[in-house]
Amino acid sequence: MTSRRYFLKTVAAAAGMAFCSCALLDAARAQQSGGPRLPVMVNGKRVKTVDVHAHCLFHEAEKLMGDDNAAFKSPMPEAGKQVFITLDERLKAMDAQGVDMEVLSINPFWYRKDRDLAAEIVRVQNEKLAELCASKPDRFAAFASLALQFPDLAAEQLETAIKKQGLRGAAIGGNVAGDEFADPKFHPVWAKAEELGAVLFIHPQTTPELAKRLKGNSWLTNAIALPTETTIALSHLIFEGTLDRFPGLKIISAHGGGYLPHYADRSDHACLTNPAGCDPNIKLQKKPTEYLKQLYFDSLIFSPEALRHLAAQVGVSQIMLGSDHPYPWQDHPVDAVMATTSLGDDEKIAILGGNAARVFNLSM
Repeated sequence: MTSRRYFLKTVAAAAGMAFCSCALLDAARAQQSGGPRLPVMVNGKRVKTVDVHAHCLFHEAEKLMGDDNAAFKSPMPEAGKQVFITLDERLKAMDAQGVDMEVLSINPFWYRKDRDLAAEIVRVQNEKLAELCASKPDRFAAFASLALQFPDLAAEQLETAIKKQGLRGAAIGGNVAGDEFADPKFHPVWAKAEELGAVLFIHPQTTPELAKRLKGNSWLTNAIALPTETTIALSHLIFEGTLDRFPGLKIISAHGGGYLPHYADRSDHACLTNPAGCDPNIKLQKKPTEYLKQLYFDSLIFSPEALRHLAAQVGVSQIMLGSDHPYPWQDHPVDAVMATTSLGDDEKIAILGGNAARVFNLSM
């Protein structure tokens, strides 16, 4: 990450919407200098690309948080001066990245809030997301926000988001204030998601219980802890039988699923090696690694070799383009897929946009 990168925040004033953004200037420079840009072509064929891992924030939600608005501050050590720019700048950055459409998500910062405040934050965000997507339906889709700490409310919010607001699913954390998604109290939400065909996007947040061990160099609270949190969340969904109970759930996990897909075979041996450590009342319908083939994963894992291995483990049909935009983890996600020579043209097309079009039922 170069020193010239800095954190930006974009805003579309007319719609009252703000993007937490960074690396937009880099993207604009790339566009000017002949870097990645639309249209994306694979072997002479125009490919519409869909980034399923892109973030935004809204000023209205920030105001609701009052003084407790740390979630709206850039976590990046290099974060510098924050500025507000227009929606056009976000679109230019997408063009420079070679991204036709972003599926926007907001990381849940409200799981510890009371019912009324959480409900109001979710209402505001989902209305703003719906407004934005309706204004640019060829460029944006979105995951709804949910107040998961109140499962009955979350199920209602999800139904409204899908049936009335045109949102495509919901963005959820890696746990809910310390409670795992496999907890039966969340079953009504997963049942509603399955019924609606809503896509759930798991994006990890924090692991406060590891705070002491993660102190030190290299921002371990993000670099190591977030993939770990996703690994734990997915493992509970598998081993507690949640995916057996709700086999139609569509779940995408950020950052390539954390560490689980890359060391998944160990999970197949856990109960065989130590039966006493496993609940005899939970009888999985298949091997733990086989559940990975019914989950989806973004492509934000940085190297062609990592993407090759992920595809070998879960199948190309389960992988979608992801960048973490506007955070500058991977400014040009399309290039990362194109550089993976182990993938054929049809496989690259699937990851770049075809799989997302199928799962989200997008008109491409």
